[in-house]
Amino acid sequence: MQQLLIPRKRAEQLKAYLAELSKRLRCKIRIEDENAIIIDGEPYDEYNARNVITAFGRGFDLNNAYKLLSENYFFKSINLKEIFKSKDRIMRIEGRIIGKEGKSKKYIEEVSGAQLSIFGGTISIIGTNEEIAIAESAINVLIDGGTHKKAYRVMEATRKRLGVY
Repeated sequence: MQQLLIPRKRAEQLKAYLAELSKRLRCKIRIEDENAIIIDGEPYDEYNARNVITAFGRGFDLNNAYKLLSENYFFKSINLKEIFKSKDRIMRIEGRIIGKEGKSKKYIEEVSGAQLSIFGGTISIIGTNEEIAIAESAINVLIDGGTHKKAYRVMEATRKRLGVY
């Protein structure tokens, strides 16, 4: 049995998918105390269910979260609250990564191939190891205060270095 906490808002949304999740992930899944997710099944199935539900809790839709059932896809989360203490600074960084009208986020996703979710002070990524490395290279430049132009150049150089075209 595994237990994890996800934001209340996402736990509320998850309720509508409990039957589908239980069947697809081959585990019994229930919600207690508004946001405590209880997963009961075989260890490997529990591991997969935990990954999928964690990704959902970080703002991904289920279709993207289900990619984690493949051995080729991984989940990475950067907690901005561990890097910055100021809520204003966290909001500014989130805004920089999203960009005007979502253009920066979309460009990072297009170039890297990874999927991004900016939610609750975290930046989460789903993709292959290479896709995550490419997206993370741009995200780190933006977190460190670099320009979007520099972030894109670093990301494109990382993609070329890794041989991803």
